Amino acid sequence: MSDPPLSQLDVRPREPAPRPSRRQRLKPGLKRSGHRARMWMAPGIGVKRWISLFVICTLLGAVGVLHFTWTGPLHFVATRWILWVNALVSPEYMPLYVGGGTLMILALIGALWSIMMLNRSVLQGTGTAPETAVDVLYERRNLARGPHVVTLGGGTGMSNLLSGLRAHTGNTTAVVTVSDDGGSSGRLREALDMVAPGDLTDCYAALSDSPVMARLLLHRFQRGEGLEGHTFGNLMLATLSEEQGGLSAAMKDIHEVLRIRGKVYPATTHPATLVAHLSDGRVVRGESQFAPQVGAARIRQVTLDPPDLPTLPEVTAAIHRAEQIVLGPGSLYTSIIPALLVPGIARAIRESAAPLVYVASLMTEPGETDDLTLEGHVQAITRHLGRTPDCVLVNNAMPPRDVIDRYAGEGAHLLTLHGASRDLRGRCVLHPLLHPGQARHDPHALAQALLQLTPRRTVG
Repeated sequence: MSDPPLSQLDVRPREPAPRPSRRQRLKPGLKRSGHRARMWMAPGIGVKRWISLFVICTLLGAVGVLHFTWTGPLHFVATRWILWVNALVSPEYMPLYVGGGTLMILALIGALWSIMMLNRSVLQGTGTAPETAVDVLYERRNLARGPHVVTLGGGTGMSNLLSGLRAHTGNTTAVVTVSDDGGSSGRLREALDMVAPGDLTDCYAALSDSPVMARLLLHRFQRGEGLEGHTFGNLMLATLSEEQGGLSAAMKDIHEVLRIRGKVYPATTHPATLVAHLSDGRVVRGESQFAPQVGAARIRQVTLDPPDLPTLPEVTAAIHRAEQIVLGPGSLYTSIIPALLVPGIARAIRESAAPLVYVASLMTEPGETDDLTLEGHVQAITRHLGRTPDCVLVNNAMPPRDVIDRYAGEGAHLLTLHGASRDLRGRCVLHPLLHPGQARHDPHALAQALLQLTPRRTVG
């Protein structure tokens, strides 16, 4: 629409907006202060119990002091004190005991105020803003009561899911596939004989409580000999791995440095090569070679070389105490299944009583899952893991037509329940999970849908 002509424009001088009164200017601040005061009393913060204990102990102390002074050698001092307080009260207007009770309440308020000021000084000394301390405490306490969720996979799908879960629980454990051999990860693997750090970096950034650190982890160098193409996070993990003699020894340091809300572990700490066995008998080695070499054939099976890879004890422990185990979202043969090929992980999942949820992909992937139906995805997981997912979380929102056409031009097609068996339909739970206007999962909608499927629902 074109702009209106100048003759139609309202060019009359506007009256200046009235300046808000001091009361109006203070009102938002007062509201925030009142809200924070209520948050200190919220369940789970752990403050009410200590305030109550302080009040009880103070009153008991007052009774003890009264008994000691009245019956002990300080009886004369107690008598003079009582007479002094009585002199401040007019009996015809206020009973004498009311004056003593008022003085006791004022003393208690002063004691509580001194404790608040002491906490403020301590917080300021540690670099924590006193105004936001209750927000941090409230968030941490509530997140600590969230469900124990273990996610397995890699790629952008995993980091996308973690960015949604971090708002609802602090008990997320991400088990990340580390068999990538392309790009920055491939170069570092070849140079340092380490696991691929790329997907780990994405997951650390998604769960980091430091926005600055999350941004730095994903920074990719665009220049510099030897640095170009690497992310800061990949280089940091490579440094820790080299300095500590492997990532397994560096896990604790990584979680502390990055302030992770949850835990992120590699599926294995030993380098491994992903191998695809195709329907035409060919064998393709290396994840980065799948798309260019699979061609018209289908992937029948993927394996890891070497096959008997160890996993961290923290990973199997997290799976055993999990309330929900989530596979995906992510590439079937290069993100999800490789994590399931580590023997200790597969065994722990088969032994776990927690529900196993597969987050279905939105689209097929050219060169990897061409013409593979949703049921084919579930069957591939069952074949490699030895356990069928208890639930398949499926998106039921339709992407925009232009997005579908663009993906179709690249050889990717929408995954639906068309032609699915009765057994699969019985396992499926449908939710609108799309990010508006795109063909990717919305992290918050996905997290909410998963938390609704946990045995103990904790939705923030």
